Amino acid sequence: MHDTTAADRPLLVLIAGPYLSGTDGDPARIAANRARLEAAALPIYQRGHLPMLGEWLALPIIEAAGGRAQGDAVFHAYQYPVAERLLSRCDAVLRLPGASRGADRDVARAQALGLPVYHHIDALPLRSVAPEAVVP
Repeated sequence: MHDTTAADRPLLVLIAGPYLSGTDGDPARIAANRARLEAAALPIYQRGHLPMLGEWLALPIIEAAGGRAQGDAVFHAYQYPVAERLLSRCDAVLRLPGASRGADRDVARAQALGLPVYHHIDALPLRSVAPEAVVP
């Protein structure tokens, strides 16, 4: 049985960047921002790590709590607290370009926790993965 040490285990990487920022609440622009965030997931995975978006966890909680629209009071009551809890479990943050108070807040929290913050996917450490784990 393989003993996974901190040096060889995959990092849980929070992808932080604009989500609601710059959208004026327009669902199509929010979806475009989310697509940009999610586009970083596969390259992070291919470097041997596990990508995470706070929205993947927060949005179902927000919906269950009665949130009706992105950016409403319920959204704001849960979005950032979920991100803070998630960050306490993450190993690193990838900060994508673009103005975002929420992403800046994630970076500040990560730095306070002593987590590395990367600004380019290629800066993430490359971890060896089994060949079958990466499909061309």
